[in-house]
Amino acid sequence: MPHVDANGLRIEYDERGSGEPLLLVMGLGSQMILWHDSFIDLLVERGFRVIRYDNRDIGGSTHLDREKVPSVGRTLAALLSRRWAKAPYLLSDMAADGVGLLAALGIEQAHVVGASMGGMIAQTMAIEHPNRVRSLTSIMSNTGDRRAGQAKFSVLRRLAAGMRKRPADRVEATVATFRLISGPHFNEDEARLLAKRTIERGDDEAGTGRQLAATMASPNRTAGLRSLRVPTLVIHGMVDPLVKPSGGRATATAVPGAELLMFNDMGHDMPPVRWPAIADAIRANANRAAKQPAPVA
Repeated sequence: MPHVDANGLRIEYDERGSGEPLLLVMGLGSQMILWHDSFIDLLVERGFRVIRYDNRDIGGSTHLDREKVPSVGRTLAALLSRRWAKAPYLLSDMAADGVGLLAALGIEQAHVVGASMGGMIAQTMAIEHPNRVRSLTSIMSNTGDRRAGQAKFSVLRRLAAGMRKRPADRVEATVATFRLISGPHFNEDEARLLAKRTIERGDDEAGTGRQLAATMASPNRTAGLRSLRVPTLVIHGMVDPLVKPSGGRATATAVPGAELLMFNDMGHDMPPVRWPAIADAIRANANRAAKQPAPVA
């Protein structure tokens, strides 16, 4: 896959289509291929030039191997209070990576869509680089306010148990994680194929640990979200056990004029049955941007 040098890092990406630029930002420890090819096809059909990329510390982008990984204990403590959070970089740095990619591709503005941690990064891009973001879609994410969108305790306990030991079979461990956080449309065969592809491309537990630390150490975005004047769509699953639905509601409440779309059969995943509706909603949100004057740099 092609890559660019952006924000001092190698950023691997790919793109499809020739319409309005749309940047897809994936979540914690997740490579760009989690944006399924068939979902991208739907976005291309709706008039977008779709760009997806690997965040730093995952896949084909730069892995910051020299940076220390926070211990499991400190990571769990950081869930309770940011004062325990120590991170080699923040979500602001990851947002700058995406902006750097756009600049390297000669794109002044893009519609930005982020899922989970990618939603946090997309929100940060809109807050800190408003002239770069034409519209914002935040999927299964939250505002950074610890009072909303927190995981179920039972899910945290099981994820923490997995962090304490290195599984003998990374594929089956990844499938188990997908199963734990997904909704009722979970497809084990598809999850296993995806797990194999991600591990073949560049599985990095330490990189995921650094990304997690970045989310824990980054500040509450609520005040920044209230300042946004960009068309915003918030999508969330009603049965999401990892980022509870309150996270989506809090995001939509914070952003003036935001639209909230919730699915009662979606967990912390994007099941294929919901792809057409999600793609339509992203297109409609982009159309709202077309009715507004472009932000001045």
